[in-house]
Amino acid sequence: MSRATIHRILVRHGLVAPQPAKRPKSSYVRFEAELPNECWQSDFTHYRLSRPDGSPAADVEIISWLDDHSRYALHVAAHPRISGPIVVASFRLATSQYGFPASSLTDNGMVYTTRFAGGRGGRTALEHELRQLNITQKNSRPNHPTTCGKIERFQQTMKKWHRAQPRQPATIAELQALLDSFVAEYNQRRPHRSLARQATPATAYQTRPKATPVADRTGDNHSRVRQDRVDDTGAVTLRVNGRLHHIGIGRNHARTHVILLVHDLHVRIVDAATGKLYRELLIDPNRDYQPTGKPPGPTRPPK
Repeated sequence: MSRATIHRILVRHGLVAPQPAKRPKSSYVRFEAELPNECWQSDFTHYRLSRPDGSPAADVEIISWLDDHSRYALHVAAHPRISGPIVVASFRLATSQYGFPASSLTDNGMVYTTRFAGGRGGRTALEHELRQLNITQKNSRPNHPTTCGKIERFQQTMKKWHRAQPRQPATIAELQALLDSFVAEYNQRRPHRSLARQATPATAYQTRPKATPVADRTGDNHSRVRQDRVDDTGAVTLRVNGRLHHIGIGRNHARTHVILLVHDLHVRIVDAATGKLYRELLIDPNRDYQPTGKPPGPTRPPK
């Protein structure tokens, strides 16, 4: 007899203790935001372009923003690679059309958050943007993809629809045209089985009032400590809001080991060995180099 037959006989007589490899679906707690704009989910995925002869071409990435309550696709765009500035730009495009959400939900990708980066790099541009707008940022637990299951399922549906098209896109522009067609079909015409009475996402999004940011998070400050060495030009670098800034200290301190005490935009730079304060400043986020305020050139002795 085969192993499967023996297994069925043993199960029939109650001699096998059930040991499922996965949790049953009935054990999962299904979550859905009560209102549109209460929570936006975001993620990005890969898609392979095709050459005219049908062979694979360049690999590009697609970023999506999805409303948790209605599954309404707010913004879907293709790019060669998804970076921090592209995430913020796509978020701003979505908010310019649909308003600000009360919260966001993403995974722990470095373009979304640096909370697992060991304190390096400060906040990302998106983290800074959300904090400035009093939008609550939520991130899934590592190795727990079901938390972001709606955006994951949306991406799966989107890629299946694209692969079923008779002509595959050869450029990002062609892919974007397909994305726009899919979003229109998905939002406006395709009934969604997860929604009440299998409504379309557009219907579910438009029939309820929209949530807005309500929490005052101005006290949510970000502090960190960095160790660095002054370079030969007399400056150290610090990443703030996803952008690298150069802070001038002085050539006379070149190659000196320092400690940076960072509290949001307020920075103190001290000697790592003696604790002497070299500089205290507020970072200007609109400029790369943060000058010392002293005239250029060597310091002249007083007359």
